Amino acid sequence: MCGITGWIAYDQDLTTAAARGTLERMTRTMECRGPDASGLWTDTHAALGHRRLAVIDIEGGRQPMLAEHDGRTQLALTYSGEVYNYRELRSELAGRGHVFRTSSDTEVVLHAYLEWGEAFTERLNGMYAFALWDPRTEELLLVRDRMGIKPLFYRPTPDGVLFGSEQKAVLAHPGVRATVGTEGLAEVLAFVKTPGHGVYDGLHEVRPGHTVRVRRDGITVRRYWALEAHEHTDDIPTTVAHIRELLDDIVTRQLIADVPLCTLLSGGLDSSAITALAAKGLAEAGRGPVRSFSVDFTGQTDHFVPDDLRGTPDGPYAHALAEHVRSDHRDIVLDTAALMDPRHRRAVLTARDLPTGFGDGDTSLYLLFKAIREQSTVALSGESADEVFGGYKWFHDGSAHADTFPWVAAGVAHLFSGGHGGLGDLLAKDVLDAVDVPGYTEARYREALAEVPRLPGETGLEKRMREVCHLHLTRFVQILLDRKDRASMATGLEVRVPFCDHRLVSYVFNTPWAMKTFDGREKSLLRAAVRDVLPDVVADRVKSPYPATQDPRYGDALRAGLREIAADRDAPVRSLLREDALREALAEDAGDHYRGATELVLGLDSWLRTGGIDLRL
Repeated sequence: MCGITGWIAYDQDLTTAAARGTLERMTRTMECRGPDASGLWTDTHAALGHRRLAVIDIEGGRQPMLAEHDGRTQLALTYSGEVYNYRELRSELAGRGHVFRTSSDTEVVLHAYLEWGEAFTERLNGMYAFALWDPRTEELLLVRDRMGIKPLFYRPTPDGVLFGSEQKAVLAHPGVRATVGTEGLAEVLAFVKTPGHGVYDGLHEVRPGHTVRVRRDGITVRRYWALEAHEHTDDIPTTVAHIRELLDDIVTRQLIADVPLCTLLSGGLDSSAITALAAKGLAEAGRGPVRSFSVDFTGQTDHFVPDDLRGTPDGPYAHALAEHVRSDHRDIVLDTAALMDPRHRRAVLTARDLPTGFGDGDTSLYLLFKAIREQSTVALSGESADEVFGGYKWFHDGSAHADTFPWVAAGVAHLFSGGHGGLGDLLAKDVLDAVDVPGYTEARYREALAEVPRLPGETGLEKRMREVCHLHLTRFVQILLDRKDRASMATGLEVRVPFCDHRLVSYVFNTPWAMKTFDGREKSLLRAAVRDVLPDVVADRVKSPYPATQDPRYGDALRAGLREIAADRDAPVRSLLREDALREALAEDAGDHYRGATELVLGLDSWLRTGGIDLRL
């Protein structure tokens, strides 16, 4: 998968020892993303760094990779991700006279740019974020995949740009301060990931489906892909058949790897579909059985209590699917001590670069991936099927019709952490007034609505559900993709997301809402497309999100952490809190009401303590 970083400076010489030392520091921050190798390349005005997780062509895919002719460098590339159609592209390019030295997809990207220029982005199928430096024109091209699966940040400077897979790579440059203002904090607290927003002052994220070109005279941004509205003319049987055809092709492509591969299996429809199709594809290729992994918490299956989001435990369903496809299955069982271990929580915060509202959901995901990495290097995930096919509960209740983001109306920010405390439960009034989360959310919502493509004459429910689907595919999915990327890459695990293939996303986006729910349930089209490879108990299971621990000791541990903050007058987060609310949250009868808010406060405190953050409100 890899981590990339770099520095373009038109008024400096970046071949000096000092400049190389800076590049080394920036690259070192990406070590967890690429544990297998490190590479640096410098030119007069360009410095590229790379950390490698070797997945395809273990020996030949080292980076930064150069394209050379007559002893001169034509292009230099630092690349993260996978291009799943690289074999077809390689064959086409070879037919056009290109000669390849390796069998890596990285070299295919280099030659594709040499052949087609910036238009090559329209030919790529995959998840990727990369930087191409052309020394002939002294131009840098930053490229991000269509759905934003792989992250890429950049910060303009007076004479060029800094960039990196994660914010921390850019912040490692001595000329950058980790400053966060009111808008940046609002972005953190609002649970609304704004495309292009980097949170830290001066930092931007390359938007999904966009390129950023850096020249001596400035920076230009170009969109090369976006969701478009088209009339859907296929009937239900044809639509279901086409979705299955796409899924078969997508999963087959994403099974390509020169290292051990597995699937993430929760026992829900999404992950079960991917696991079953992977098992089928591997068997047909003589490579089975598929290896699968699930997460669980000590004693949770036996003592599970249904809540507002989760009606059933994952364990029995994951085991039913594993038995059905004869996968080589393993449960990763976590306990509260591991979830509250300060080392693990610090590792998650370091990976995320920001505090989040996911709490134990982040820590358990990190620990799951850490355990999987001991046996596999690549994992296929069911992430994003809910956004593509309309799976969340709030797609189907009044939240979808609220005049805001549906997940905000549903209060999902803290429900995902298993609690019910709101953002304002512990934060001081002057902080809430300064940051103005409601106003920020409203502005971002209006921006998002303005981007929705429309069909002429589309009205009523179909019009609104097109909006809701677009909001999820361009905003909500970014929250989850970033979470999964950071947690996996912190352990050196590459996680692939088949449901984010742009062909599938575009096709299903244009199916009418009535078709997406034709059997009266969520994700009707997906269920119909894969039912033949699933046991009925799994195919008919009601949507259940990623699990949260129900161990009461976890809530006790959270309150203990909050108690430490209450006792420490120098705790950096104290200036952001209401003292009376802090006392209420620590009262014996508080229960789990403040769980989500407490997770947020503990995360903010750790971030401010360890990140060298200059918070300006």
